[in-house]
Amino acid sequence: MDVSGRRQPGASAARIRIAALAAVAAIALSPMIAPALQAQSAKADARATPGQPLYKDASQPVDLRVEDLLKRMTLEEKVAQMVAVWLEKEKIQSPDGEFDAAKASRNFPNGVGQIARPYDRRAITQGPAAGAAAGTVNRGPADTARYINAAQKWAVEKTRLGIPMFMHEEALHGYVAPGRTSFPQSIALASSWNPSLLERVFSVASREMRAVGANLALAPVVDVARDPRWGRIEETYGEDPYLVGEMGLAAIRGFQGATLPLAKDKVFVTLKHMTGHGQPESGTNIGPANVTERTLREVFFPPFERAVTELPVMSVMPSYNEIDGLPSHANKWLIHDVLRGEWGFKGVVLSDYFAIRELNTRHKMFGTIEEAAQRAIDTGVDFETPDGEAYNTLPALVRSGKVSEDQIDIAVRRILKMKFLAGLFENPYVDEKAAAKKTETPDAVALAREAARESVVLLKNSNGLLPLDAGKIKRLAVIGTHAKDTPIGGYSDIPTHVVSVLEGLQAEGKGKFQVDFAEGVRLTKSRVWAADEVELVDDATNDKLRAEAVEMAKGADTIVLVLGDNEQLSREAWADNHLGDRNSLDLIGSQNQLAKELLALGKPVVVVLLNGRPLSVNYLAENAPAIVEGWYLGQETGNAMADVLFGRYNPGGKLPVSIARDVGQLPIFYNYKPSARRGYLFAETSPLFPFGFGLSYTSFDISAPALSSATIGVSESVTVKVDVTNTGARAGDEVVQLYVRDDHASVTRPVKELKRFQRVTLQPGEKRTVSFTLNPRDLSFYNVDMRRVVEPGTFTISAGADSATLKSTTLTVE
Repeated sequence: MDVSGRRQPGASAARIRIAALAAVAAIALSPMIAPALQAQSAKADARATPGQPLYKDASQPVDLRVEDLLKRMTLEEKVAQMVAVWLEKEKIQSPDGEFDAAKASRNFPNGVGQIARPYDRRAITQGPAAGAAAGTVNRGPADTARYINAAQKWAVEKTRLGIPMFMHEEALHGYVAPGRTSFPQSIALASSWNPSLLERVFSVASREMRAVGANLALAPVVDVARDPRWGRIEETYGEDPYLVGEMGLAAIRGFQGATLPLAKDKVFVTLKHMTGHGQPESGTNIGPANVTERTLREVFFPPFERAVTELPVMSVMPSYNEIDGLPSHANKWLIHDVLRGEWGFKGVVLSDYFAIRELNTRHKMFGTIEEAAQRAIDTGVDFETPDGEAYNTLPALVRSGKVSEDQIDIAVRRILKMKFLAGLFENPYVDEKAAAKKTETPDAVALAREAARESVVLLKNSNGLLPLDAGKIKRLAVIGTHAKDTPIGGYSDIPTHVVSVLEGLQAEGKGKFQVDFAEGVRLTKSRVWAADEVELVDDATNDKLRAEAVEMAKGADTIVLVLGDNEQLSREAWADNHLGDRNSLDLIGSQNQLAKELLALGKPVVVVLLNGRPLSVNYLAENAPAIVEGWYLGQETGNAMADVLFGRYNPGGKLPVSIARDVGQLPIFYNYKPSARRGYLFAETSPLFPFGFGLSYTSFDISAPALSSATIGVSESVTVKVDVTNTGARAGDEVVQLYVRDDHASVTRPVKELKRFQRVTLQPGEKRTVSFTLNPRDLSFYNVDMRRVVEPGTFTISAGADSATLKSTTLTVE
């Protein structure tokens, strides 16, 4: 069965034929469409408020408002809507950082499309590509609201047409600004395997953003990540396209809801980064993605495709990297043919920061910025961030005939439509006094703690060491530099308060047991994510710290050892002098040595990992009695970890990535092809911990899947039921995971693919039946002609608690 009902673009000749047919169709239809639009416009003009332009009349259809505004705009005003301001903020601000309307009018007489990161104080204290200089205290809620209101007042009242601006902000795991709620990092949130949790988390993020006037989030990241050396893996929802898609859809619903226009507490999302970004050559950021069209369609496209076809997504950001010789910002097949043509995307393609410039500086494609601008607009990139370096040349390119004004109009239509759908023409301002009251509220902080608990993954628990019994502890040794100085991951600002692991355990021990702290090992001289240089702490310092920690631990009953990474050791490598990728997955520095010396004391040791990338903790996996993976848990890290370690919360998180034993195993993703993983001399091919893995303080039994029918037709669906029973003595969460394998096909298929999952909470002895429906698309693949089909044959349907522990049955499709 051909699921799509049509041929997918494959060879370039086919793509040319499709484009030609589309152009012919457009020419043929335009005489019919134009009179209808004109008639509708005439009716709207008759209903419009006298003396008021149609585009300012909220009762009129959005498309007509767009057309009315567009026809009033000069070429320069149109292009002004296609650029942002960030590096050049000094042109719109006074020296003390207040918005300066007079300056803005002098420097941007035609208006501006967006202001980038209005919360930050860039141009007051210049810093690296991340924003203001390290150590700068950025704007709080009230200050941000005041700044944005002043900027919108200028745009609405002091520019000729009064077009309000978008205000875009980062919001990877909460609104990135001081004093806003910081939730667990993306890879941690993915470990919850709980989409409804993510929807609630990003509802809070959108509420906090909109309260100050921000209206566009540069999030979520729906890259599938298949190389843990890549420092940005922490920003993703893992290695599986279905899991990433489900989490991404949940984040979108949280940010902007499922319908348009935007509600007053919602913001538009920007999907990042299309595509192949998560499997770069050598694991280094923006390296070429050496993947085939089939891999794109089966692995990297699905989260983007689902997002733009299932929800009203209006903004997509191309990736920096190249695929088959074409950087995404210059890849017309990717942006025009696939995103817009096949998937029907109607929104704005927003450039990544400096990406049009990097067609020249990084990819060496062109000699001038004008050539880069021409290629980007031809590709279908509508908007340039963070400033108009390339797109400011568009008016001259139009006058020279190298770019048509129709191309400009197409882009500006999309931008204006977003602004109307955001309600900015009717409601450009916010209540400055209410902004702080809607930020980091008690319910938001409680949700941050809940999300942190659900994100914890229990990797090992020998002899039931966890949960700890406070009644059996007299002295607890808490060891590790980041037990006190707690990292929360990249794309973070400074919350009002981060509860450290030490603080959480001290609160736990109050009146029950003594808590002693020793640093034990120090990793880097600072952990400022935006700082370019990363300096490791010298061995002599760590030798002294380690000796002090071991001596202190001798008097303890139990040891909690906090190890892992920090924001400088796994991060976005955005420049040659600002690196963040690594050629090793081992613990940095003398962390393993510290663990060896503490374990030699013969005391119970619980290892807590705080890190951004999956680490090859081979020594700990073999020798530590208990290991808890926390990733980065946000501002409630310490409270959540105390809840887990002392049993108030039973961990139920699951790994969204496979954890490699060694970089030599890479790539290590679970959904590999049958010919892969034959074996190594003297080494294992299996991961240290498999995708989907996670233990609990109780035990569960998951049955083999039961099918509603053992045989179905190629166009039919099947219901799959799985029984899950809590066979232990504690209430707990289990994630039932459903995998599919196409046993024989006309092209090779992965050994298994995740197709459904559900997190359930069960009381001791409780049994529940989880029901899933598999439809033809779940059983389909791209055949040799790059056509999505379901082929008759048998399928192995498997269920279990992780990708390596499964029970199976057979489905026949005929």
